[in-house]
Parts: sequence; C-alpha cells; structure tokens
Amino acid sequence: MILVAIGANLPSRFGTPEETIQAAIEALNEVDIMTVKTSRIWLTAPVPVSDQPWYRNAVVSVRTDHDAFQLLSALHKIEANFGRVRYERNEPRVLDLDLIAYDDEIIERPSLIVPHPRMHERAFVLMPLQDVAPDWIHPITKKKLPELITTIPPEQMAQTNDKPHE
Repeated sequence: MILVAIGANLPSRFGTPEETIQAAIEALNEVDIMTVKTSRIWLTAPVPVSDQPWYRNAVVSVRTDHDAFQLLSALHKIEANFGRVRYERNEPRVLDLDLIAYDDEIIERPSLIVPHPRMHERAFVLMPLQDVAPDWIHPITKKKLPELITTIPPEQMAQTNDKPHE
C-alpha cells in the first residue's frame, strides 16, 4: 500500500487548509497518482507544540506507476505549485505532502526515507491513517497501527467530525 500524508495550516490560493487538501488530492490524480481511499480531514495540534495555527491533515492511499523517488519528486512539484516554500523545519505551511509508506519497501537514502522516519510518533499521520488502513503494520517496527496510536503523546491532540470516504 502506498500512503501519502497531506497537511496544511495556512490558507492558499485554493482557499482554507481544508480546501487546499481537497485541491491537492485532485492534483495527485493529474500526475498519474490515483487516489484509492481518502481519510477524513483531522484537526491536529502543531508538532512541536507552538502558537502556530492548528493543522488540517489527511492520509490517502494511492496507486501509481511511479517508483518511490519519482513519487516523492511529483509530491514536491505539487507542493511548489501550491506555493510551498521550504525555509525551516516545522514551520507553518500552505501544503505538506509526505510519502509515508511505499508498499512494504524500506528505503534509507539521503533524499528519501521510507517509511517516513517519524510517522509512528505523529498523531497527524496515525489518526488519519486509521481511516484508510486500520490493519496497517509498520514495516520496520512490525507494530500494528492500533498499538502505535496508543503511544501518541497527549499533547498531540487530534479530532474530526467527518466520515471517511472512498
């Protein structure tokens, strides 16, 4: 299963962070990244905790003929098209697209680490992921998603009112 995390906490030319996430999902389909399943949009606290706006986050499972490196490149191009400029780590952003997992591959290169190295510690990934792949198992730790969720620090709050959609 190929998994992409989507986040935003600033408005973009597409509108609110929620509208930006929806537009980003549509943009994936335009570059041969077909969305299979989409999570609800979750409202999550920034990590590390700060006074920046809370994030909207989602996870999508996708199908593509791109290899992991091509997929990451496509994700970065979409971010740039949406106005993402990378200055500092953990800064507010109009769009963040992260390649979370590429099937069960384990990749450790300077340009790409899969599965994402901190995904198992982040509510903004794990909570939406349960909507898309509730039985997902981390390929390195071999821990099941429900077990990973129990280890989320309490300051990483997450909530949603929406239902997942296919």
